[in-house]
Amino acid sequence: MAEAHQAVAFQFTITPEGIDLRLSYQALTQIYLSGLRSWKKRISRMRNRVIKGVYPASPSSWLFVVIAILATMYMRSDPSMGLIAKIQETGPVSNGHFYGQTMLSVLVFSTLLWLSLILTLRFCLKLLLSYHRWMFEQHGHISTTTKVWVTLVRLLSGRKPLLYSYQTSLPCLPVPPIKDTLERYLESVRPLLSGPGFQRMTVLAAQFENSLGNRLQRYLKLKALWATNYVSDWWEEYIYLRGRGPIMVNSNYYGMDFLYVTPTPIQAARAGNTITALLLYRRKVNSEQLTPVSPATSTVIPLCAAQCERMFNTTRTPGEETDVLQHWQDSEFVTVYHRGRYFRLWVYKAGRLLSPREIEYQIQRILDDPSPPGPGEDRLGALTAGNRVPWCAVRKQYFSSGVNKRSLDCIERAAFFVTLDDEEQGMMGEDPVGNLDRYAKSLLHGKCYDRWFDKSFSVVVYKNGKNGLNAEHSWADAPTVAHLWEFTLATDAFQLGYTEDGHCKGEVEHSLPPPQRLTWDIPVEQVSISLSVAQALADDVDCHVFPFRDFGKGRIKKLKISPDAFIQLALQLAYYRDRKTFCLTYEASMTRLFREGRTETVRSCSNEGCAFVKAVESGEHCRRLFRLAAEKHQNLYRLAMTGSGIDRHLFCLYVVSKYLGVESPFLTEVLSEPWRLSTSQTPVQQLELFDMKNHPDFISLGGGFGPVADDGYGVSYIIVGEDMINYHVSCKHSFSETDSHRFGAQISRALLDLLSVLTPAKTENSQAQDKKQQ
Repeated sequence: MAEAHQAVAFQFTITPEGIDLRLSYQALTQIYLSGLRSWKKRISRMRNRVIKGVYPASPSSWLFVVIAILATMYMRSDPSMGLIAKIQETGPVSNGHFYGQTMLSVLVFSTLLWLSLILTLRFCLKLLLSYHRWMFEQHGHISTTTKVWVTLVRLLSGRKPLLYSYQTSLPCLPVPPIKDTLERYLESVRPLLSGPGFQRMTVLAAQFENSLGNRLQRYLKLKALWATNYVSDWWEEYIYLRGRGPIMVNSNYYGMDFLYVTPTPIQAARAGNTITALLLYRRKVNSEQLTPVSPATSTVIPLCAAQCERMFNTTRTPGEETDVLQHWQDSEFVTVYHRGRYFRLWVYKAGRLLSPREIEYQIQRILDDPSPPGPGEDRLGALTAGNRVPWCAVRKQYFSSGVNKRSLDCIERAAFFVTLDDEEQGMMGEDPVGNLDRYAKSLLHGKCYDRWFDKSFSVVVYKNGKNGLNAEHSWADAPTVAHLWEFTLATDAFQLGYTEDGHCKGEVEHSLPPPQRLTWDIPVEQVSISLSVAQALADDVDCHVFPFRDFGKGRIKKLKISPDAFIQLALQLAYYRDRKTFCLTYEASMTRLFREGRTETVRSCSNEGCAFVKAVESGEHCRRLFRLAAEKHQNLYRLAMTGSGIDRHLFCLYVVSKYLGVESPFLTEVLSEPWRLSTSQTPVQQLELFDMKNHPDFISLGGGFGPVADDGYGVSYIIVGEDMINYHVSCKHSFSETDSHRFGAQISRALLDLLSVLTPAKTENSQAQDKKQQ
C-alpha cells in the first residue's frame, strides 16, 4: 500500500491563521523504511557491478598491487621502468608537494597495471572456456590436455563468483562453416527421404552453397563480429515474439508439483510458502548470490546466466506485427486471481518481506472475499490466450487509459501472477492416471481465462494444496524456469515448512491492509471472441503423464550407456511402432556454454538409430547397432552444445535472405519441414536440495508442453533419482492417427525392449554359479 501511505503522509488545511500542516509520523516511517530498502538494493547492485566488473580478480587485489609497488619503490627499485616518473612529469610538480605527487603517480600506475592484469586474466579465461574437447572424451579416459585445462580453469575461477561474474568471459557462439552445416543436414535427412528425394535435396544444397549461401554466410559472420550472439536476438523475435497465434499451448509450458507428496492441504498456506520461496529466489537473483549453473557433466564450467535477468517483474505485451517483452527493475506486489476477481497483494511492508504466515493470512482474506466478479472480469485473461493481433487492438482501444490501464499495469508490473484455483488436482482418487492427465491439462491451459499467459510465469495453487506453474517461453528456456521451480519446491518443503496443523510458520501482524481489488470496464464481446479461439485449442490437446518405474538411470549407467541416448532411441522405436515410419525429430539442447546462448536442435533421428530400430523389429541380434546409435546420438548432442549444430545456423541464414529480399528454395524447404516428434529433457540441476534417501517421496514430476506439429507428438521427460523416469506426452485429438496414451504405452514397451537387448540372457552355467554364490 505504498501509494496509500504516501497519500496520507502529508495533510494540510488552510485556516485564517495560515496553512496547518499535519504529518503522519507512522506513514513517514513506512515511507522511510521502504525507501531504505530501495537504497540498500541500489548499493548492493553497485557493489555487485564492481565485484563482477573486475572478475576474476577482486577489488581487494588492487590494494595488494599498490602495496607491492610502494614496497619496491621503497627498496629503490622501479618496477615501472620509468613510467611512474613519466606520469609524475605530466602533473604540476612543486617542492612542497613532491611526495604527494609521487604517491599519486604510484596510485595511477598501480591502477593501470591492475586493470591490465584483469583484462589479461579475463582474456585467458575466455580462451580456456572456448575449449570444448572435454565433452568429446570418454568417461574415465580424460586426456592430459583436458586435465591441465581443468586445473587452469579452477585457478582462474578460484574466488567465489557471483551469478553474472562469468558473463564477459564466456566465448561468443561461433558461426559454423557452411559446408559442414550442409553436410550434417543432408546426413540428418538421409533416413527420411527416398533415393530420388535425397538426390534432389543434395542438388538444392549444392546450388545453395555455390551461389547464395556464401553471400549470406558473409553477412552472418559480420553480425557475429558485432553482436554478442548471432542467433539469440533473431530467435527470440522471429520464433517467439512475431508469432501471431495463441501462445497458450503453442508456446507456453508448465511445471508440476511433487508426485506423491503435498506438503499441506491448506490452499492459503501452500500459496504463502510458495510465494515466499519465489521471492527469496528473486532476492538471490537481485543480489547475484546464486551460484553460476554448470552442465551436468562438469562442475567447473559456467553456463550463461543472462536468462535470469528477466525472470521476475516481466510481461509480454501484444503488438500488431511483433510482441514486446517489458521488464521492470523491482516490484513489491504480486497479482492474484480467484474466482473471477483480480487482487493486488503487497508482499512488502515498510521494506520488509512479509512472513509466510502473513502472506497466508492475506491469501485467506482473498479466499474469504464474497464479492462477485464484475461484468466480464472473470474471463478477462482469455485475451492473453487467444490470437495476438485482436489482443493488441483491444489493448489499444480499451486499456490505454483510465481504470483499465491502472489495473492492467498492476498485473503487468507484478513480480509474478498467482492463480488460486478452485479445483483439486494431482495423482489421487480412484483414477490416478486420468487425474494426472487432467492435472497436466490444467497447468497447460486451465480454463483459458484463469491464467495470465503473458506474464513471465504464473503460479497455480489448487484447492487441495497442490501447485504448479505456467511459463511464457520467449524470455527464457525451460532449464532456467526449472532451476527456479526446484528451489521453490525444496524451500517450501524443507526450509520454510509448516506447523502440525498445516499452516505456515511465523507471526501475523493483523493490521496489514487488505489486498486491493482491481476494477475494470471490460469489453465483453472481444473477450468472448478470444475465449472461443483459446477454448477450441485447449479442447484439442490430448495430454498423458506417467511415471516409468521399472528402471531408471542407475540401471542404464551400469550398461555404460548415456541415459539420454537410451531414452531417445526408445522414443525412435516407439514412434516407428506407432506410425510405421520415421520422422524428423527435435531434441532441445542448450548453447549456454556461450554468452547469451539459448538452444540448438539435436536431430535425434539418425541413420544409425534407424538401422537399430529396423533390426529390433526384424528380431536381429543388434547390441552392436545399439551402441553405434547411442554413440552417434551423444556426438550429435555434443556438436549442438558446442556451436556446431544445424538448425540455428540455417535459421539465421534464412533471416539474412529475407533481409536481403532474396529467395532460396533450399532454405524455404528446410525451414518448412515439420517436427512431428518434439522432445525435451528437464534435468534435475540442484540435487543438493533434495534428500532422496531420507525423503524418497519428494519426487518432482517435471513439466511438459503442447505438440509442435498438428500431426505429431510433444514428449518431455525428467530422470528422477536412480529408478524413475517421468514422461509428459501431448498430441491433438483432431488428428486421428495420434493418441498420447497409446504412444505412452509404446514408450514403456520400447524402454523394456531396449533393456532386454542390452542385457544378455544368462546361460545355465552362469545361473548355477549365481545360485552357488547365494
